Amino acid sequence: MTTTRTGSRRPVITAWSAVSPFGIGRAAFAQGLRERRTTAAALAPELAPTSDGTACVVPGFDVRSALGKKGTRSMDRVTGLAVTAVGALLEDGPRNKAVGTGERAALALGTTTGSAQSMMDFTRDSLTGQEPFFVDPAKFPNTVMNCAAGQCAIWYQLKGPNATIAGGRVAGLHALSYSRRLLAAGRARTVLTGAAEEFSAARAWLEHHAAEGAGAPALGEGCAVLLVEPPAQDGEEQPVLAELLAVELGVALDGDVRPVLARTLRRALAQAGVEPGEVAVVARSGAPGPEGEAETAAVHEVLGGAGAVDLAPAELIGDTGAAAAAFQAAALLAYAEDRPAEASGRIGVVTSVDRAGSVGCAVLGLR
Repeated sequence: MTTTRTGSRRPVITAWSAVSPFGIGRAAFAQGLRERRTTAAALAPELAPTSDGTACVVPGFDVRSALGKKGTRSMDRVTGLAVTAVGALLEDGPRNKAVGTGERAALALGTTTGSAQSMMDFTRDSLTGQEPFFVDPAKFPNTVMNCAAGQCAIWYQLKGPNATIAGGRVAGLHALSYSRRLLAAGRARTVLTGAAEEFSAARAWLEHHAAEGAGAPALGEGCAVLLVEPPAQDGEEQPVLAELLAVELGVALDGDVRPVLARTLRRALAQAGVEPGEVAVVARSGAPGPEGEAETAAVHEVLGGAGAVDLAPAELIGDTGAAAAAFQAAALLAYAEDRPAEASGRIGVVTSVDRAGSVGCAVLGLR
């Protein structure tokens, strides 16, 4: 990574980290992508099995082992993943902690519902207990979707705006868009931007019944986080990894994803001032079923034969649900860091679709 200066007023990404099926931290994620290593494995006994007994889970992850015993007795898995990922980013160099914490340090975290397992467990306890109120009150915070973001703020003294944005597989792009607005309005100095998803028996059950014969890929989990901030002023140096050129979102109300995503991608490229032939690398969501097929078709329609590298991280780490778009952005950054001669000054694109009809894309100027 080299220190550069930027003259544009668009936000920049200066650091990232991830807790993924490759392991904990940025280095583990980058190494897994470099090796194109698949992560589907037999589930540990404490995790309920899927139909084939496999999933792409963070290897050996246990909340109390990762974060210690203090403050984690009732912490659920998705919160533990998010807190661990944010901590990994902040601890990856003194500058990250200096600019990423404090009074004007914000957090925007994407999700679908938070923890489906926590909600179902708490509801079950209220129905099966001797009395409806015989539940563990310490577990109630886990049932609201902003629990993970709130715990990240408490653990690391993030005193700026704290937002949780529900958006399914597109949630990470919604969080990026929200981060741009926070910075443009001057409400934050920096924004830790990401998305989190856990593997659980509840999520496996929900995904199985929602697939509708789409062909269920292995479920994945984890959290990816980016440090987003305004470009430096007055000659201040920043370790810029990418410039956030555009984020565009849309909804396919009639379920026909391809034309909506194609229009959204064209808008994003136009907003960024980028021609399709300038795109060097694409990270698709790799959604299962017809939505994923429509996504691939839309990307090919807009980018044509530009020859962009297709990273498709979902092929390696599984269907990470709400965390998918954040992992895709991290994959672009890891690719650029590995291949500076090929990627520096080029364009990376993230595309995402969700079965609820949400679509989105982001355009990054790689450094």
